[in-house]
Amino acid sequence: MYVWPCAVVLAQYLWFHRGSLPGKAVLEIGAGVSLPGIVAAKCGAEVTLSDSSELPHCLEVCRQSCQMNNLPQVHVVGLTWGHVSRDLLALPPQDIILASDVFFEPEDFEDILTTVYFLMQKNPKVKLWSTYQVRSADWSLEALLYKWDMKCVHIPLESFGADKDDIAESALPGRHTVEMLVVSFAKDNLNYT
Repeated sequence: MYVWPCAVVLAQYLWFHRGSLPGKAVLEIGAGVSLPGIVAAKCGAEVTLSDSSELPHCLEVCRQSCQMNNLPQVHVVGLTWGHVSRDLLALPPQDIILASDVFFEPEDFEDILTTVYFLMQKNPKVKLWSTYQVRSADWSLEALLYKWDMKCVHIPLESFGADKDDIAESALPGRHTVEMLVVSFAKDNLNYT
């Protein structure tokens, strides 16, 4: 378990938008050590952290992150991308879905978007706030987003103070190329600050 460069950038985006977070239902998928979800919870969001139900160690790391940050109200659930489970069905509608560096392996992209699409059905206004590290020019979400009737807007890192080699005294993201995007249903009117 490791804090990846994308997590620091997404946490910075959350901090920049902290005034809009109190009371929002926020789900972090593929949470790992949960830095973005922890920041959202500290900013007043009602947070649920999730990682693969097939990796109990990852779920325990989420719980430990909550415990270390004195956040007993944060829920932790096992969600496996592309699988409909009781935990997925039981989730209330979300306002924001966080995804830090989950678009890592192209073979997982469709399963991730299947899960996001299911959550968007519960609340068509939900937004996926995602950061990813550019690893290959050959990887693209565009065709899959079109297939799932979604669209994305790339958010310039300088618009929220994340265009530096260090953020919040962290050497991460360093010299990694990290992108920030907001995904929504294609029929939604996008309005970002």
